[in-house]
Amino acid sequence: MFHRTIMEEFRKWAANRDRRPLVIRGARQVGKTTAVHIFAGEFDQYIHLNLEKPEHRIIFEGDYPFNELLGRLFLHAGKSRNSGRILIFIDEIQYSPKAVSLLRYFYEEARDLYVIAAGSMLENILNRGISFPVGRVEYLIMHPCTFQEFLGAMGEEPALELFGQEEIPDFAHDKLTALFKKYAAIGGMPRVVDSFSMNQDYSALNPIFGSLLISYAEDVEKYARSEVMTRYIRHVVSSAFREAGTRITFEKFANSPYRSRDMKEAFTMLEKALLLKLVYPVTSTRLPFAPDLRKKPRLHIFDTGLVNHALGILDELIAGKYLDDVYRGRIAEHMVGQELTGATSSVSDALHFWVRDKKESSAEVDYVISFKGIVIPVEVKAGAGGRLRSLHQFVDASPHEWAVRFYSGSFSVEDAVTIAGKKYRLINLPFYLAGKLERVLGIVIR
Repeated sequence: MFHRTIMEEFRKWAANRDRRPLVIRGARQVGKTTAVHIFAGEFDQYIHLNLEKPEHRIIFEGDYPFNELLGRLFLHAGKSRNSGRILIFIDEIQYSPKAVSLLRYFYEEARDLYVIAAGSMLENILNRGISFPVGRVEYLIMHPCTFQEFLGAMGEEPALELFGQEEIPDFAHDKLTALFKKYAAIGGMPRVVDSFSMNQDYSALNPIFGSLLISYAEDVEKYARSEVMTRYIRHVVSSAFREAGTRITFEKFANSPYRSRDMKEAFTMLEKALLLKLVYPVTSTRLPFAPDLRKKPRLHIFDTGLVNHALGILDELIAGKYLDDVYRGRIAEHMVGQELTGATSSVSDALHFWVRDKKESSAEVDYVISFKGIVIPVEVKAGAGGRLRSLHQFVDASPHEWAVRFYSGSFSVEDAVTIAGKKYRLINLPFYLAGKLERVLGIVIR
């Protein structure tokens, strides 16, 4: 039941008559290979090449015509090109810049073949002077399992069926809230979810989390330009998970002696690996808005379960009654960001938050999203609507009357008033609906 959402994207791609080779982006061990293996079951033939293996990589390294390359490829795989729909998966493509440059010819000369490529740290290929063929490939980003996929992996079919309905009945709220708290605690990494679905043992997850963190550091270090940069990367990896959800400065990050320029380069490497993202604020309440790169970014890690492990708060999350009570609400905010990110497979979509651009007063709204031409503020906070001061300042400056709040309560839409006296409509949503925010807005805002 993993990768329900990505399967839908795969099928859309395959159904497109003008499809191009599909390049999957995503952090290592997020399940890219597993997802393609599952999708391969819908084809007559499947060829899997792992370019980390020399015997597979050499197929692309020769200097011969593309048709001959195809002949060598099919001969190596023991397959016939004339037998039904054929999916070719080129895994770990970052090991062969030549293979990257050849992707264009699958589109130009072999459009009967379905070609998917995947790899980690793909931007580093561009650093070597090799670029992906512009206009000849498509991109798809793959995130950790969403809450919807978590329900399927856990075998919670009745809950999954209710979650898929346009309007979720009130009687399902407590069950979905409890399941989302489990999801927020362990995150969406496939190995972690798979282990938990089999034995429901939280303690068995610690060695899995530990090995994941080590593998990420080792993977990124391969691309460090020097031993000094390796040291910077190690520092960021060892510290970033504990700083998740906070606004950071590069200079002396996490009590280090390191300079801003060096830390920023290390963060850039980890962003390329899709292990983290630097979320910059916007200051406008209207479209178009652009992030202000002069202001401090907020640090987001790609999986909240890894954050919980690094912080050592898994037990607190399990025992706590409400998600927004744990760690001053930072985990709830971070998890909502993960679900908002997981709701899209576009490489270009980015998270933003809002800050007031006035020195005399500070205000910060957790997220802002564009919907039907307006910018909607999104807060992640417990308490009554009247206490949402930063949200009120956004609403006062906004040309519309809509706002969203995620919390542990149930769904409702209330008439509210800002401190300054402006009337607005506050959409209160339980945490488990974070990944369905756009769908909910489409129902409520007409």
